[in-house]
Amino acid sequence: MALLDRVATLIRANLNDLVDKAEDPEKMIKQVILDMQNQLLQVKTQVAISIADQHVLEKKQAENEESDRQWMKRAEIALDKGDEPLARAALERAMSYRNLAASFRQQVEDQKVQVENLKSALLKLQQKLAEAQSKADLLIAQHRRSRAMGKATDARNTMNSESNANAFDRLKNKVAHTEATATAAAELTADDVSEKFAAMEKEQEIDRLLKELKSKRNA
Repeated sequence: MALLDRVATLIRANLNDLVDKAEDPEKMIKQVILDMQNQLLQVKTQVAISIADQHVLEKKQAENEESDRQWMKRAEIALDKGDEPLARAALERAMSYRNLAASFRQQVEDQKVQVENLKSALLKLQQKLAEAQSKADLLIAQHRRSRAMGKATDARNTMNSESNANAFDRLKNKVAHTEATATAAAELTADDVSEKFAAMEKEQEIDRLLKELKSKRNA
C-alpha cells in the first residue's frame, strides 16, 4: 500500500539524515516522531474504511441470499397453482439473485483478507513508532547531557557512533511493507456463440430446478 510505503520512506530518509547530518538533533527527532504519528492516524483511518466496506459487502450478500429464497418460494406457489411459465420466471429471478450473492460472497472474502493485512500493518507500525520514540528519548538525553557538559565534539560522535547507527538501521529494517490486496471483478464480453451456450445452460438449469420443484410438490 502506498501509505505504508510512505511511512517506510519517511523512517529511512529522516532517521539516516538525523544520524548523519542533523544540526539540531532534538528538533529533527521530534519532527520524525510527529510525522510517524500522522502516518499512523492515516493507517487507522484506512483500517476503519476497509472494515466499513466489508460490512457493506456482507449486507449486500445477505440481501441477495434473501431475495433468492423469496423467489424460490414464489416459484413453489406458482407451481402449486399450475402456472408453470410463472414458476420458470420466478426460478430465473432466483438464479439471478443467487449468482449475485455468490459474487458478493467472494468480495467479502477478499475484503476480509485486506482488512487483516491492514490490521497487521497497523500493529507493526505502532511497534515501530514505539521503538522510534524509545530511541529518540535516548538520543535526546545523550545530546542534552553532552551539551550541558560543553562537549560539542562528544555530542557529534555520539550521534554518529556505530552503536546508534546500528540501532537506527535495525529500526529501519524492521519497518513492514504491507500491500493490501484488492481485487476487482473483470467483465468479459462473450461472442454470439458463447452467449447462446450461456443461454442454453441457463435454460437447462431452470428446467432442472423446475423438475426438482415439481417432484418436491408432488411428493
